[in-house]
Amino acid sequence: MGVSLIFKIAAVGILVTILSQILKHSGREEHSFLVSLAGLVLVMSWIVPYIYELFETIQALFAL
Repeated sequence: MGVSLIFKIAAVGILVTILSQILKHSGREEHSFLVSLAGLVLVMSWIVPYIYELFETIQALFAL
């Protein structure tokens, strides 16, 4: 996992926060929720392979 992944996650977080606040203040709470959910799904799609790799390493370490 590189530093670039951390910067990508931070950029998505900042963008989602700004969009969410703009949508909430304009009275579109449903769209704000969907933007937050889309950001979460995007970030999770980047992180899941690393979590899988971690579990594979732990499984190999303990030879389960």
